[in-house]
Amino acid sequence: MQIFRTFFKKEIFAEVLLPDKATTKVAIFCDGAPSAPRNRDMMGFFAKKGYAAFHIRYRGMWESKGLFLQKSLDQDLIDVIDALPKGFTDLWTKKRYAIAPKHIVLVGASFGGPAVILASRDPRVNKVIAISPVVDWRKDGKAERMKDWIPFMLEAYSMAYRASRARWNKLLNGMFYNPVAHAQEIDGSKIFILHAKDDDVVPFIPIRQFARKIKATLVARSVGGHLRTSLITQPILWKKISKFLKASSRSMTTRSQVSS
Repeated sequence: MQIFRTFFKKEIFAEVLLPDKATTKVAIFCDGAPSAPRNRDMMGFFAKKGYAAFHIRYRGMWESKGLFLQKSLDQDLIDVIDALPKGFTDLWTKKRYAIAPKHIVLVGASFGGPAVILASRDPRVNKVIAISPVVDWRKDGKAERMKDWIPFMLEAYSMAYRASRARWNKLLNGMFYNPVAHAQEIDGSKIFILHAKDDDVVPFIPIRQFARKIKATLVARSVGGHLRTSLITQPILWKKISKFLKASSRSMTTRSQVSS
């Protein structure tokens, strides 16, 4: 197995790792912000379990084209899912691939949590694993307050996340890219949330309230701070996640409900 690079919709860059055998299982990984793109170990973990693994960069970030936060980031995921059966190209070898997925798992951490949670409204998405996800941008953590974080991102990551202050400020309106604003549209049986009670970046109480409202699976750790995606490969936790991935979900959403 070897990772290669591709584009979807001519804008969304992705690293791709395909398993040795043909598969209809897909795992898509979404980063937090700020973060450096480094999910290769996770891609390998899922590929060994028979998943075609895709680590995407949202539009307007790192290698991707376009403007960051011009669209709600869950739309990037939906666009990738739309494109999979149409095909994608290894940029080095020019070899063409296509996948008609029958089981799609989305994995998102922190800033990427809203992307995977909101994209779960698409009926093609079977399961979501959200690690320390933001569920309400209006609820600040002690260590990162939005009034300080947005100016920092503009100054320190201006080329990695290509967004104007106005687009960053959309996060503050409570409706844009914000899971709590769409809670009634979300099937919680699709969603597995891992969070630590002592997280000072994304506070725990809004997570607990959101998980209860949508009836999601919530695994709460007493300590751990702002958790990393790599935790899900730990044998004890993976046993729980593996069981969750195999369980059936309620089908309360329709494609027409997917909007942000």
